[in-house]
Amino acid sequence: MAQKRENIHKYLFGHPFRTDSVVADIPVSAGEAPYLLRSQDETGEVFRYALSEEDRAYGLGEQVRGIDKRGWVYASWNMDDPEIHENRQSLYASHNFLVVDGKEKFGVFVDSPGKVVYDIDYTTRGEMAIFCGRDFGLYIIEGESVLDVIRTFRKMIGRSYIPPKFAFGFAQSRWGYMNETDVREVADEYGKCGFPVDMIVLDIDYMENYKDFTINGERFPDFPAFVREMKARGIRLIPIIDAAVKAEDGYSVYEEGCKGGYFCKDKDGKPFIVGVWPGDSALPDFLSPEARAWFGEKYRVLLDCGIEGFWNDMNEPSLFYSKDSLARTIRGIAEKEGKNLSLTEFWSITGSVARLANNADDYASFYHETEGGKVSHKEVHNLYGYNMVRAASEYFGKYDKDKRTLIYSRSSHIGMHRYGGIWTGDNASRWDHLLLNLKMLPSLNMCGFLYVGADIGGFGQDTTEDLLLRWTALGAFVPLMRNHCTFGSRRQEYYRFGNRQAFKNLLDMRYSLVPYLYSEFVKSALRDELMYTPLGFLYPDDERAKETEDQMFVGGSIMIAPVYRQNTRGRNVYLPEDMKMVRMRSVSDYTEEILPKGDHYVEMGFGEVVFFVAKGKAIPLAKPAKNVAALDEEHLLWIKYADGKTTYELYDDDGFTTDVREENIRTFTV
Repeated sequence: MAQKRENIHKYLFGHPFRTDSVVADIPVSAGEAPYLLRSQDETGEVFRYALSEEDRAYGLGEQVRGIDKRGWVYASWNMDDPEIHENRQSLYASHNFLVVDGKEKFGVFVDSPGKVVYDIDYTTRGEMAIFCGRDFGLYIIEGESVLDVIRTFRKMIGRSYIPPKFAFGFAQSRWGYMNETDVREVADEYGKCGFPVDMIVLDIDYMENYKDFTINGERFPDFPAFVREMKARGIRLIPIIDAAVKAEDGYSVYEEGCKGGYFCKDKDGKPFIVGVWPGDSALPDFLSPEARAWFGEKYRVLLDCGIEGFWNDMNEPSLFYSKDSLARTIRGIAEKEGKNLSLTEFWSITGSVARLANNADDYASFYHETEGGKVSHKEVHNLYGYNMVRAASEYFGKYDKDKRTLIYSRSSHIGMHRYGGIWTGDNASRWDHLLLNLKMLPSLNMCGFLYVGADIGGFGQDTTEDLLLRWTALGAFVPLMRNHCTFGSRRQEYYRFGNRQAFKNLLDMRYSLVPYLYSEFVKSALRDELMYTPLGFLYPDDERAKETEDQMFVGGSIMIAPVYRQNTRGRNVYLPEDMKMVRMRSVSDYTEEILPKGDHYVEMGFGEVVFFVAKGKAIPLAKPAKNVAALDEEHLLWIKYADGKTTYELYDDDGFTTDVREENIRTFTV
């Protein structure tokens, strides 16, 4: 029998689709939802809340703008569009949880797989309006503080994914590592420079004609042997898996999917054909348990080769076009051939081509087979990438139930946080994207996503050496530390730049921080806490702390304040209390200084990591090594800011076992 929880109110509207986002057994509440004023419009249910000038709204996971979400309209609608700027309303993920922080403190979770819109202080000053559609669950979570509300919500949705420990090492990636020679060159050059590295990531070029679960035999003639060769050097290969399956006779994955009925269907019950990297492709129906089991088992071909980690991409799902819409567009353009076109008519041509990708009509034109019957994809769009990762994760448990496998995804939805991590999509080599990377971290944690990261240096456009250095200094504190860029852009492997020593210092410092980062990460997962905490959450009576969004705590001991502006030698830092500033070039070359509460200008060199230790806290550091497995974590350096003794809870295990529990935590007296 479900236990009534007074601080969680649950309401159901229409006929909600089962998302499996919430794992706790919470009874439905009677009456109207507290705090929110309910109304209807042509889209369905609308909930409004009057915001005072002092109120703040936090959350929504992967979204643009600040940690406080007031002043903009946000839409939960997973979208593949690399033009990321503050005017966007949707990114690659949908995370429908936010917290209002004011005289009233409460969280709102809209459990919906379709589009949800949050108009927070934009259309009407002083009002938050949530447009929920017609079929959804609504949860109101009350608490004494923002952190209390978040902790309750995290318990509702289940424990966050914990990757293997090697996943906290550095990953070098690029779209364009075409063959064994390219990968060996990267490994060799990192080795020559003494740069630590744990993973090299393979984009779509390792496949045979972009077909999932295939290996190009010309480029990788003996893939299992190559995987063993790299692993002997301490490097794991992390291949990509895309969502769409090439529609090609003779391709076993496609033929099996057709025979088993595992693909999404058009209105006539045939596989819905879209264009992605392989050309004509079919979309696995990840909302079907049978299709998930079938697709998940396909990972075995790579697991049997010795692969221990994957990244899932194109799973919003991203559609370059549908076969039907492409044919209509071509016919429409052909009709204008030879005509004297006005500018408006010409724009209609370019516009029709631009609208081919990720078209709303296409999303409404194919269907899923579910336990409740046939459902239009448009109604459940945001669950697609989540269930792709779920398919893989569920099979990993069958392949080896005692071993953690690395997986992260571009698209996500709350619930996927139990199965894998995310990187935040196709960003660009821009300073504002570095800052956006920082601001997303606590919002993602709020929604259960702990294993997160952004493409260091930027995926699109051309990076610069100073941008890459500053981004790496932030990346040293982020779980998924991946340097990744696109084909045709400036190469951004660290050894290609002049200031190699600065890059080496930053990478070495990352590896020195692994004992702390891994420990804080796992404790956050086990205890449903944030790993990245804004100052305002910890110092709720300090208005300066609440307004400071470019600094945050990493775990319980460290505050970071990264540089995110070009051509600057440092930055202003606000300390909400006395702290110890640590300026570190290596574990044997660092300085400490106690700084009082208040404002400080702090110089930050390119080859050093500067962070702040909170009063009464300690951090463990290891000597850097070539990879995570080579770290000596028995002989740690401890840095503390305390009069006399203090303690630190260190989590450690073998890095692979699925038996992750509180008993693995040891308390050290420093």
